[in-house]
Amino acid sequence: MRLFALSPVALFIICSGAVSMAEEEMTITVVYDNNPSVEGLRTGWGFSCLVEGYQRTILFDTGGDSETLLYNMEKLRVDPTKVEVVFLSHIHGDHTGGLEGFLEKNAKVDVFLLPSFPSNFKKRVKSLGANYVEVGDPIEVCKDVFSTGELGTGIREQSLVVKPSKGLVIITGCAHPGIVEIIEQVKKSFKEDIHLVMGGFHLLSTSEREIGKIVQDFRRLGVVKSAPCHCSGDECRELFERGYKEDFIKLGVGSRINIE
Repeated sequence: MRLFALSPVALFIICSGAVSMAEEEMTITVVYDNNPSVEGLRTGWGFSCLVEGYQRTILFDTGGDSETLLYNMEKLRVDPTKVEVVFLSHIHGDHTGGLEGFLEKNAKVDVFLLPSFPSNFKKRVKSLGANYVEVGDPIEVCKDVFSTGELGTGIREQSLVVKPSKGLVIITGCAHPGIVEIIEQVKKSFKEDIHLVMGGFHLLSTSEREIGKIVQDFRRLGVVKSAPCHCSGDECRELFERGYKEDFIKLGVGSRINIE
């Protein structure tokens, strides 16, 4: 894996040897995160990324506020009107706070959310002109893109699972049900190898020993590459980088991952 600074507002993490923008590539662009990466972009507590290369363009979560989200999208030359699906991992404001402002730019989307979301939240989505899809059980969002379904017994959450040819990619919002538990559920459901796990791992206040065990669990479960960000914490990122070496991806706002 090689890292290229291709422009002041674009950071590409290339997961193959050659740079190619062919249609069969999957591209993930981090448009909101509390970790900096590309100069000129704004950070904020929360997470959002854009998933491209499949039947539908997907915005995963919307960060903590629409001003930061839309500013970063503009700087990264991401057109909000090209988004067709908004996938909300869970109800917390640092993942849903940018939704209203985004829908004011583009309401012609399907918002995938959980049955546990408040009724007034769903009504607001409708009133802004968007359609919403309640996700209880695992569901196909579009060809080769899936929701894990609603997981967890406390804070309910769904993660996104994408199927490029290299192996499954799992994107998590905050991993409240447990990052290892999410991976185990995906392995059980799909029975396929996992190429990459990225997003919030919710390990900010977790001890070094516990995080070390989680790194071992990632290896045990065959996760090839790891990319913790948002609520994962600096210590988590350091320990994963130590454990994964060249297969660790350091993410921040503006980072772009291309997978053929």
